[in-house]
Amino acid sequence: MATTHTAIAPMKAAQIPRAGGDFEIVEREIPQPGAGQVRIKVQACGVCHSDVFTKEGAWPGIQYPRVPGHEVAGIIDALGTGVSEWKQGQRVGVGWHGGQDGTCLSCRRGDFRNCRNLKIPGISYDGGYQQYMVAPVEALAAIPESLGAIEAAPLLCAGITTYNALRHSGAFPGDIVAVQGIGGLGHLGIQFANKFGYKVAAIGRGSENAALAKKLGASVYIDSKATNAAQELQKLGGAQVILATAPSSKAMSELIDGLGPNGKLIVIGATSDPIEVSPVQLITGSRTIQGWAAGTPADSEDTLRFAELSGVRPMIETYPLEKAAEAYARMMSGNAQFRVVLTM
Repeated sequence: MATTHTAIAPMKAAQIPRAGGDFEIVEREIPQPGAGQVRIKVQACGVCHSDVFTKEGAWPGIQYPRVPGHEVAGIIDALGTGVSEWKQGQRVGVGWHGGQDGTCLSCRRGDFRNCRNLKIPGISYDGGYQQYMVAPVEALAAIPESLGAIEAAPLLCAGITTYNALRHSGAFPGDIVAVQGIGGLGHLGIQFANKFGYKVAAIGRGSENAALAKKLGASVYIDSKATNAAQELQKLGGAQVILATAPSSKAMSELIDGLGPNGKLIVIGATSDPIEVSPVQLITGSRTIQGWAAGTPADSEDTLRFAELSGVRPMIETYPLEKAAEAYARMMSGNAQFRVVLTM
């Protein structure tokens, strides 16, 4: 009598079957790395608000099914041909910057962050909501040994975004730097700003955030629900930088008058609504508004090393991979304290 053998796929993944579809926990064969790639045994993957691009099909050209995830921490499990600078067993992370073409004008000028054909894990190729993933070597960042995978994962997107924006902001130690929003981005922004030596003004809605803001390193807490935050910043002398982390264009617009001379509003909280500002508001005091995206893997390594040395750490809620849908819903609710991370 003939016996039928059924192959059992050796790994689990949380995939989106189509734009707007629900998460599916599926079994897949472990992928093999190609030339210039490595396979990563994923230990942890952060659940970021930008995963909505994959979930809802809001990024042009996404092919489905697709596994989300661009805050990946794990261990190199296998090397593709031609890979010599990385080793099996090495701890690595993959963030928003998942590779570049190396040939566009931005890349030729060394501005890989603004590559015209930037690859993004979880959008351009399958990301970290799975037990194993494949990534090109140009996407890899080394993780310091003293940082655990769970705490390193959010630093590869939320961490690098706040760290990189602040260190390129032009603010000097002692300057007044305001952080709008005390959430997934903001709670890291406050910590980094404090460690950079700024006088940190945290801006939140409601008095209940004051104690946490001070604990994270804020010198001043401004309750925008009870006071005019821009006026409060002017009482302090005006902010050299306002790091806008909460995705509310209305809240950002209300803070522009809180900038001091040559002050800069740096926008990292993504929203599609317009920021309202008059030319006079910008001309007076020579103020500017700048958007900022994450950074390259080298920037990720800088972020991780600085966090390791300074003690900056994300506040985290963890979920097993099998509960990816629940973890995503928790993140989207805005009630998470403060980053959600999947564990494998």
